[in-house]
Amino acid sequence: MASAAEQFASNMSLSQFAKASELKKRLWFTLGALIIFRLLSHVPLPGLDPRALATLFETTKGGVLDFFNTFSGGSLSRMSLIALGVMPYITASIVIQLATSLSPSLAAIKKEGESGRKKLNQYTRYGTVLLTAIQGYFIAVGLETWGADQGMSAVVEPGMLFRVSAVISLIGGTMFLMWLGEQITSRGIGNGVSLIIMAGIVSQLPTALAKVFEGGRTGSLSPLLIFAVLVLVIGLIAFICFMERAQRRVLIQYPKRQTQRGSMQAEKSHLPLKINTANVIPPIFASSLLLMPLTISQFAGQRVAGESMWGDFIISLNQYLAHGTPLYMALYASGIIFFCFFYTAVVFNPEETADNLKRYGGFIPGIRPGKNTEVYLDYVLTRITVLGAAYLTFICLVPEFLVAKAGIPFYLGGTSLLIVVNVTIDTVTQIQSHLLAHQYGDLIKKAKLKGGMRR
Repeated sequence: MASAAEQFASNMSLSQFAKASELKKRLWFTLGALIIFRLLSHVPLPGLDPRALATLFETTKGGVLDFFNTFSGGSLSRMSLIALGVMPYITASIVIQLATSLSPSLAAIKKEGESGRKKLNQYTRYGTVLLTAIQGYFIAVGLETWGADQGMSAVVEPGMLFRVSAVISLIGGTMFLMWLGEQITSRGIGNGVSLIIMAGIVSQLPTALAKVFEGGRTGSLSPLLIFAVLVLVIGLIAFICFMERAQRRVLIQYPKRQTQRGSMQAEKSHLPLKINTANVIPPIFASSLLLMPLTISQFAGQRVAGESMWGDFIISLNQYLAHGTPLYMALYASGIIFFCFFYTAVVFNPEETADNLKRYGGFIPGIRPGKNTEVYLDYVLTRITVLGAAYLTFICLVPEFLVAKAGIPFYLGGTSLLIVVNVTIDTVTQIQSHLLAHQYGDLIKKAKLKGGMRR
């Protein structure tokens, strides 16, 4: 079966792609949804002065707003309807998943199957609305006082009407993006939310590259540094591709069965355990958890700056948690490591896997079925997760450190590369799966036609 699959994959061509009508529909739908996402990023919130907003954003470049702006595809710098992107949805997903691990009632709902999954998705949507409303209110309040010390304001008519309209608009934009991501997942190709994040990052790459080469032309960046960064990016992409395909294959043996010729033959297979089981989820989760309080403190600090000790504390907190600072790096690394182990435990259950192997008569050579198999799988998974967490931490932090020290645009950071490469690999894999299924369908049709002709 494996050799046949490899043969089909090697024979894929443009002509076969043209025949796969279902795949083309899915690709066109995905492309159309991403175009809608990019168009929405240029629709500003009502009641804003775009020119004053652009001027104010230039004065705060390099902080947490730049970090958030990357994942929103430039929407935050324009304060569009989707300025918050899908980060509130991701944060709500984190909270619900943590709650299912801590709350017995939510854990019971999770075990209900499809109906339980729908209930948890509904709770996630409610959490998304709540988080978007909180962040949207602080953003609206911060926009009203943003630039007051410079004698300008991004809001045309500050007041409660602007705050309410901004919160409602941001909630509508985030919920629409969440729905759009779900539609891409079900009717398109790839994971919808991940593709939306990747599309936002990729949309900023041409601007980032232009700034890098412009810095080389003006002399602010040395040509040697630019060449070293490009080599580093290529090396990181190759390293990410290698590590994402790396896996630990656990040998599974099944009891001997009698064949048609009367001989006894034992079946063998492998249980593949990826080095990075959590994929790109830990950096996204860690980023979203850092972004939510930092965004609130950024805009709240602008409102209460100089008014009280609380305002001074928020400003100091923003300085210590600025992008590239030691405290920020430590919290980011801790978040990545925590979510590596947490999400791996969510997606892979050693107890359930051991029970399934025992039910179908499978066993690991030298390991007794049942509890011993569960302990062994947990031991192996913990060891490879340590490697996966170290790999993700290295990929995300080392480039970020160089970005902070060398002044290279953030879009070329490790987290951005990791998301783009991972989502691209997953999407290409799904495209190949659809093509392979289409080829199998053609073979079955041809076999039926030949069988009918013989009759």
